[in-house]
Amino acid sequence: MRILMAAAATLLMTGGASAASITLTGTVRDFNDSHPDFEGVIATDKGIVETTLGGDGKPVYASATTTPTTSGAANFNQWYNDTPGVNMSDSLSIMLDDPENDGVYTYSDSSFFPIDGELFGNQGRSHNYHFTFELATEFTYTGGETFTFTGDDDLWVFIDDELVIDLGGVHTAQTASVNLDDLGLTLGEDYNFNLFFAERHTTQSSFRIETSILLKDVREVPLPAALPLFLAGAGLFGAAARKKRKK
Repeated sequence: MRILMAAAATLLMTGGASAASITLTGTVRDFNDSHPDFEGVIATDKGIVETTLGGDGKPVYASATTTPTTSGAANFNQWYNDTPGVNMSDSLSIMLDDPENDGVYTYSDSSFFPIDGELFGNQGRSHNYHFTFELATEFTYTGGETFTFTGDDDLWVFIDDELVIDLGGVHTAQTASVNLDDLGLTLGEDYNFNLFFAERHTTQSSFRIETSILLKDVREVPLPAALPLFLAGAGLFGAAARKKRKK
C-alpha cells in the first residue's frame, strides 16, 4: 500500500514527468518558400500578435494591415492551422533533459531542422528552412520557476493565455526570459503553457529552451492496475479529475 501511495503522490505532483527528462509533443507545419511570409524581409518585428491568446488556442494577428515581416491576418492565420495546399503538418517531439537533476530542463539545437527531407522537402536547399512549430501543455505553479528561450526566428510564449515572451520577426538568435513569480500566479494552481515558433528564412535555425517549469509530458503514463481503485477509494482520483487551471 505504501508503494501505491508513493506512486500516487509522484504522479499527482509531476503529471508523469521523469526526474531526468520531459518529452513534449507538438505540431510542425511545413510551408513552401513561395508563401508571402517566408523568405521575405529580415527584421525584428515585435507586436505581430495580440497579448492574449485567441479562443481557439492560437495567436491573434494584431495589425489591421501588415507588419514589417508579415503580409496580413489571412496569411498569418495559416502558420498554426492546417491549410490544404498551403502547408503540411506532422507531430514533432522534443526532449528537455535535466542531466544534473537540479530541476533545470534544457533542450538545445543550434541547427534546428527537424523536417529535413520531409513534407514539402528541402526545395533544393541543404535544409528545410520554412516551418512552424507549436506546443500546448500545462504545469503546476510551485514558485520560483523561470523560462528562457534563445533562437530564431519568431517565438511567442503564452502562460494562462497571456503573452509573456515576444521574439517576433526574422532575425538572428535572440534571447528572452520570464520569471513566473512576476505573473501573479497562485501557488499550487495549474496553468496552460503555449509556445509558437517559426523558422522563416535561410540560412540558420536555432532553438534552445532552459526552464525550471515542470511542464507536463503530453504523453499519458498508464497508472498501475490497482492505483485507480486506490485513488478513488482515497478520494484523490476525483479531486485530481476536478482540478482545473486557474482563469
